[in-house]
Amino acid sequence: MNRKEVIEQIEQDKLIAVVRLDDPADLDSTVDSLLKGGVRIIEATMTIPKLLDYVPSLVNRVGGDMVFGIGSVLNEDMARSVIESGASFVVSPIMRKGIIEVAQDYNTAVSVGAYTPTEIQTAWEAGSDFVKVFPADTLGPSYIKGVRAPMPHLKLLPTGGVNVDNVDQWLDAGATALGVGSALVNTKAVRNGRFDVVRENARAFSNAVNKYIGG
Repeated sequence: MNRKEVIEQIEQDKLIAVVRLDDPADLDSTVDSLLKGGVRIIEATMTIPKLLDYVPSLVNRVGGDMVFGIGSVLNEDMARSVIESGASFVVSPIMRKGIIEVAQDYNTAVSVGAYTPTEIQTAWEAGSDFVKVFPADTLGPSYIKGVRAPMPHLKLLPTGGVNVDNVDQWLDAGATALGVGSALVNTKAVRNGRFDVVRENARAFSNAVNKYIGG
C-alpha cells in the first residue's frame, strides 16, 4: 500500500494493535490471531528481538490482509531499515524530524511521538501524518479534546491508556485512531501460547470501534 492508502485505512479502521513480544517466533501466530479477531492494522515494535529477520516472510504471507507497520523507531537508520524490510508505516515514540524525512523519501506513512501542545504542533508542521500522543495514559481523553480545541487540524493517535471500555471516550475526544498495546496483545497470554486470548481481545476491540463508527 502507498502512503495515501495507509493513511486512509488508519483513519477508517481507527485501531492499531501495538505488538510487543519477548520471542519473535510468536509474531506470526499473534498477527494471525489479530486478523481473525478483525484487527487489520498492526504495529510490531523494534523492541522485539531480531524483528526485521521475521518481517519479510510475514509480509509476504499475509501482507494483503493487513496494514503492517513498525514502531519504536528511534533514528533515521532504523527508519530506513524497517521500510526496506516491508513496513507500510513507521512509528516513533519521539519527535525526530529526520525520521519523518526518511519516511517521506520512501513515500511511507509516519507517526512520530509528542506530549505537549508545542511538540505536537511541531511534529505536525514537520510532516508527520499522524502525531502519536505518548504516553497517553498519563493524560486521558480530556487532554486530546483540549489540544484539538484550538488546533482541530491535528490527527492525533493516542497510545497508552486505551481499553475496550473507553474506546468511545478517546474517539469522542477527537482522536483520529487509537494505539492499543497490552490491553489487546496480552504478552503473558502469548507467552503461554494462549493466542485465543489475543483473538478474543481483538474481536472485542474491533466490535467496540465498529459500534462507535456505526453510531
